Amino acid sequence: MLRKKEECKIEYREKMRDGNGTVEITNFIESPDELCGKGRMFSKITLNSSCSIGFHVHENDSELFYIISGTAQYNDNGEIKTVTAGDVTICPAGTGHGIANDSDEPCEFIAVIVYA
Repeated sequence: MLRKKEECKIEYREKMRDGNGTVEITNFIESPDELCGKGRMFSKITLNSSCSIGFHVHENDSELFYIISGTAQYNDNGEIKTVTAGDVTICPAGTGHGIANDSDEPCEFIAVIVYA
């Protein structure tokens, strides 16, 4: 199967997880079935300046980010860390995270959510 970039659906979420601004999400999959029941997200997320995804806990799944470009402040279960292009974050089941772009440039990253 091949899905061309123009076939990927883009959605916009206001104040995602009680964060700030509008998050742009480019979905690479159409449903969790495409991940063979192993997860529910494979997407590119864009946080423009002053945009964030609020802190939240993953109970029954884990989320990974691969930072493509930009800089952001990553809340790693209560500890704030700066992430830049090439960094990988891992939020295992039972822990929490959030991410905020406090720079002037967009921050783009791949997000994958897999079931625990």
